[in-house]
Amino acid sequence: MSKVKKENALWWQSAVFYQIYPKSFQDSNHDGIGDINGIISRLPYLHQLGIDAIWLSPIYSSPNVDNGYDIDNYYEILAEFGTMKDVEQLIAEAKTFGIRIVMDLVVNHTSDQHPWFLEAEKGNKKYQDYYIWQKEPPNDLQSFFGGTAWTFNEKQNRYYLHLFSKNQPDLNWENPNMREDIWKMMRFWIGKGIGGFRLDVIDLIGKQPEKEILGDGPNLHTYLQEMYHEALKEKDLVTIGETGSVTPETAPLYTAPERNELSMVFQFQHMALDEQSGHSKWALKKLSVPELKKVLSKWQTALPENAWNSLFWSNHDQPRILSRWGDGNYPLESGKMLAILLHLMRGTPFIYQGEEIGMTNFPIHSAKQIQDIESQNFYQNQQKTGIAKEKIFESINTKGRDNARTPMQWDNTIFGGFSTVSPWYPVNPNHKQINVEANLKNSESLFYTYQKLILLRKKYPIIIWGSYELLDTAPTIFAYKRNYEHETWLVCANFSDQETFYSFSEEPETTVISNYNVTYSSINNLNLRPYETFVVKLKP
Repeated sequence: MSKVKKENALWWQSAVFYQIYPKSFQDSNHDGIGDINGIISRLPYLHQLGIDAIWLSPIYSSPNVDNGYDIDNYYEILAEFGTMKDVEQLIAEAKTFGIRIVMDLVVNHTSDQHPWFLEAEKGNKKYQDYYIWQKEPPNDLQSFFGGTAWTFNEKQNRYYLHLFSKNQPDLNWENPNMREDIWKMMRFWIGKGIGGFRLDVIDLIGKQPEKEILGDGPNLHTYLQEMYHEALKEKDLVTIGETGSVTPETAPLYTAPERNELSMVFQFQHMALDEQSGHSKWALKKLSVPELKKVLSKWQTALPENAWNSLFWSNHDQPRILSRWGDGNYPLESGKMLAILLHLMRGTPFIYQGEEIGMTNFPIHSAKQIQDIESQNFYQNQQKTGIAKEKIFESINTKGRDNARTPMQWDNTIFGGFSTVSPWYPVNPNHKQINVEANLKNSESLFYTYQKLILLRKKYPIIIWGSYELLDTAPTIFAYKRNYEHETWLVCANFSDQETFYSFSEEPETTVISNYNVTYSSINNLNLRPYETFVVKLKP
């Protein structure tokens, strides 16, 4: 990969993003549900961490069938989160800390309680064409949440498409009137002073369901270019596309600057490495470190210069990375390893709330504890086929989305400092040990590793612009070099709970960071401890 010129840099290329799931971040009004004013109260903490932008999961008016990803009014705020005035205050106060607010925008589908769908049900021809209808299901297309993607609507005597819940009808992007209403809404939010949009499942908007074409439909990029010209052009915004179907080869179609579409995309190929090939995400298998090296490195080297990468381990749809690929026997060492390994790669890093303090999954043992609609559907479908409950819970506790949505752990008090009353979802019992307060008091904590990684990114252009070279090492050693302007850094991680011998021929000039707090004067004949990870600048 050739060198990118710094003078063409955009703010989001050097930024670090922090995702907030508002319902679980901070409750300010003592109702057990996180809210906008709670986020405002924690801006000093986020500033201390050093982040540049907040990706805010949906706060729009919603029946909450899919926790806010089913929007019934794009112009109103869900009452449990606060008011539009609160959001305006959040945007303004975040700016005083140098933090931008990026809105999560769901435009592949709406709620079935959105006025557009309610009007369509009544027979309003204008709004009927805002959705996708068929007299009979043209195929047996399945919803991502399980079951058929075609549901019969008695008022219309027709079937409508929903790739997610039946309460989330898909929008018909072939309709220019519908698209214009989307552009109008986006311009409204841009006028509020936001920093951009994270676009939920945006690769699905070009779908042709009758042909069973979902991601990367033939008109997808036409719609994205229209979005740019109608809402985004000549504005200093970031647009992050959630694109489950993207590959390194197709990523430039979304992100090449001359195409005027998106800033960057989320890819999920590494997130599928602990799933059995050809099965759903619930079919578990152990992570292969060589496979992880191969996938992440391909995204580092095969992505052209004019495309931009996003870097993440966790989000609201993924289990906690420390429980997933870390090690409960070495939580601090493996947590720091995962952080260093990712943040030293080329691309824009995303931290999910609580990741920086080492939050973990919260195992459940009862169907009553399941909140997420995807996990609820999986549980019910598996029970019908006679699968043992223990096996079902193993999958849910490993991969379920509720794992990411437990309340943020601020301190060791009864409700973790999240609320003064019992929260909407129980706080993980380990909050007595794992919390922000404890992290801030311990100079060797995971928090300070994330803080240092953010500071390093701001100080050293090699992290943003350097080329990437995967090194041929032992299977559980993940080592790579970054090169930029006659400078070379070596990143080495022992992705294992076993001591592992390895030797490099180069000589270090300085140690940049290490998770065992070691200074490396030599990297010959190393006996790497479990999860030992270091970054060194090499002598020329």
